[in-house]
Amino acid sequence: MTDTDIPRVMEGGASRMHTRFTVGTGLVAATLLLAGCSSTNGTDDADRGSGEIVVHNCGRDVTLPHAADAAITVNQGATESALAIGAGGQLIGTAYLDDEIAPQWADAYKKIPVLAPEYPDREKVIEAKPDLVAASYASAFDDKALGSRDELAGLGIETYVSPFGCADKSDRPDPSWDAIAGETSDYGKLFGREDAADTVNDQMRATLDTVTTAKAGADKKIFWYDSATDTPFVGAGDGGPQLIIDAVGGTNVFDRLEGGWADGNWEDVVRADPDVIVLADAGWDTAAAKRTYLESDPVLKNLRAVRDGAFVVLPFSESTPGARLIDGAKSVSDQLAKL
Repeated sequence: MTDTDIPRVMEGGASRMHTRFTVGTGLVAATLLLAGCSSTNGTDDADRGSGEIVVHNCGRDVTLPHAADAAITVNQGATESALAIGAGGQLIGTAYLDDEIAPQWADAYKKIPVLAPEYPDREKVIEAKPDLVAASYASAFDDKALGSRDELAGLGIETYVSPFGCADKSDRPDPSWDAIAGETSDYGKLFGREDAADTVNDQMRATLDTVTTAKAGADKKIFWYDSATDTPFVGAGDGGPQLIIDAVGGTNVFDRLEGGWADGNWEDVVRADPDVIVLADAGWDTAAAKRTYLESDPVLKNLRAVRDGAFVVLPFSESTPGARLIDGAKSVSDQLAKL
């Protein structure tokens, strides 16, 4: 996937993130676990007898007669959101990875048929007769992919898009940890696993409390380098990268830019001379390639972070709002503490 596809879906946020998430202070230490680590992978605890399920999503209602038990996920974020609540056994197909599935869900993922390396053919999806198709991005439901959500609804197939990827930007929530918890709750409702979703959200809050208390990024200027070389594509002020930088107590060099990601420029990077550079690691642009570029450029190699080797590497999938963003925050915090 190109560097102009996935990250750009979060562009266009109308306002900067001034409200993030209220971290609970009464959580016991025993719950300080990463969000995915205690998710279940069985299917016997899904509540399929609760009657009709309605979830409001991107300006429309997703309506199921009962919890989904023949679903297809067509982006990694959607797949991992389902796996995080233990719904692997309710998936009949999956597609489109950005990088490796998180280790805690790898075994469950291996049991799910992979329909295609990217978006599957519309006909293949229809033939599988899913009750739900879940995606992270609205691009899954355009004419070049699976067809529109209305077309699939006409065939009896319900669809769900991450709220952060709604086609109409006015339908997207302000990026916050509360909004991320809301998406997990949506998956809990759709798959009849609301208790599991609550557990994932509780663990996210506990981990976030740990990260914000550690303040591993305090007083550090951070450059979030997503991809590209001529014009760097960077973590901006309204998405997953900013949420993580805020959580660790750092300052985003490009926090003034709107959207989750945006085009930056090297002049501003040189002027800021960041203390730390976060390198997103993805199949379309690896962290190693970006580090090599920075270390070989006659100007950029003189940046303080490059000279000091102050790099933090993060899978792209841990920088997007969803089940793994809290893992990204914990990883960045831990790596910063070791610099």
